[in-house]
Amino acid sequence: MEELTKKRRLGYASGIVTESVMYNMFYTYFILFLTDVARLAPLIAGTVGMISVIWDGVTDPMIGHMADKKGRDKRKFILFSIFPMAILFILAFSTFDMVSTAKAIYYIAMAMMFWVAYTTYTIPYYALCAQLTDDYDERTKIRGMSSMINAGAIFIGAATPSLLGDALVAAGLSVSAGWQISAMVVAAVAIVFAVITYRSVKDVRLIEDTDDSNLNIFKSYLDIVRIKPFKFLLVFVLLFMFSNALAQADLIYIINNRLHVSFDVMPIALVSIVVGMAVFTPLTTWLSTKKDRRFAVIIMFTASALGMFAFKFIGITSVAALIVMLLFFSMGTAGFWTTFYSFTYDIAEFDELKNGKRRVGAITSLPQLLQKTGAALGLQTLGAVLAFYGYNAELSEQTLATAIGIENIITLICPVLIILAMLVMVMYPVTKAKFEHVKSALEEKKKTGTYDASGLENIL
Repeated sequence: MEELTKKRRLGYASGIVTESVMYNMFYTYFILFLTDVARLAPLIAGTVGMISVIWDGVTDPMIGHMADKKGRDKRKFILFSIFPMAILFILAFSTFDMVSTAKAIYYIAMAMMFWVAYTTYTIPYYALCAQLTDDYDERTKIRGMSSMINAGAIFIGAATPSLLGDALVAAGLSVSAGWQISAMVVAAVAIVFAVITYRSVKDVRLIEDTDDSNLNIFKSYLDIVRIKPFKFLLVFVLLFMFSNALAQADLIYIINNRLHVSFDVMPIALVSIVVGMAVFTPLTTWLSTKKDRRFAVIIMFTASALGMFAFKFIGITSVAALIVMLLFFSMGTAGFWTTFYSFTYDIAEFDELKNGKRRVGAITSLPQLLQKTGAALGLQTLGAVLAFYGYNAELSEQTLATAIGIENIITLICPVLIILAMLVMVMYPVTKAKFEHVKSALEEKKKTGTYDASGLENIL
């Protein structure tokens, strides 16, 4: 077995491209695809998205528990999920001549199966980092590296339909063919980086999980949820992902209906997010290593929410205003994705200290469940708000009330959710110093069978 070198760290970190390109195309365009291409009513489209993502969240704990069982190598989960995930993603962005009810059932089924395959990749992939290293700062740096790579993946996933799709339609293909081919390109990129990731870490020596195969799945998760910091972390994830999914899915509606500009502006908006993440991810990493992750999140989320809320009064009435607003949006996005999984990995040490078990897959899957639940709420809320304000895909131009309602989603609802997530992080009881205290106590426990819990009462 080989050690984790810098090259292998980079190979592992690049695995975020696989999940991110599909994730971002789905959350940016799936509701738009359902309303404007598949021609489902907005409320039904939102419900399709919500059902599929909630189902994915339900399967997260099952896959996490399975990945922790004795003899299960999380790297194999990554390898075996690649092609089913890609095929199902393409089918979810394909159109067929069916009645409305049959279409709704089809897209629910395709999206549900895609998200299960996606989870089979993502939970083992993210959990693997906690088996590669147990160093607080190294985990943060790996996730920071991954977050930087993710900036490019966001652009690929969210820009491909607008750039490639428009080019294909201009060349004479149908709109539906443009969407399907765009999905094929995104799926191909996902396959390439999944293979790179697997090959990078397939021979690396891992920190072994504790065998949890004899524990009932509900008992296992109950043990983990009883760890106090984990409760705060779950609420934090739910609130942020609710906001993030809502904002991301709302973006294309703002471009089309508030700015009244062409679909070609979408890549410009995405470049703004990518540039913002490229700037704010290193800042988040620096704040996390100089102070700790909690401090970094509080700073980034506060600035992000206040900046986005300011546009409630300024108004998003020009491309320049949209770009500036998205730079503030990217501050929160960078703050979350640079730190989120590292927060999760820390729970593995808390679990081992308190319960004598190391269950990284299970621990990673529960935040994923809340991540998907928050995202599902975002998609459903978007559909409900669009319906409330009278959005009609058949109209060439929406009413002013509808356009303002679309703007309120990203300038009012989303900032409120980000501030709530920030307040949860203010109450989060783990600092870098506390984590190092837990590691010392864990080493003491391994050597002597007992440890001094003084100062850890508010954690364990």
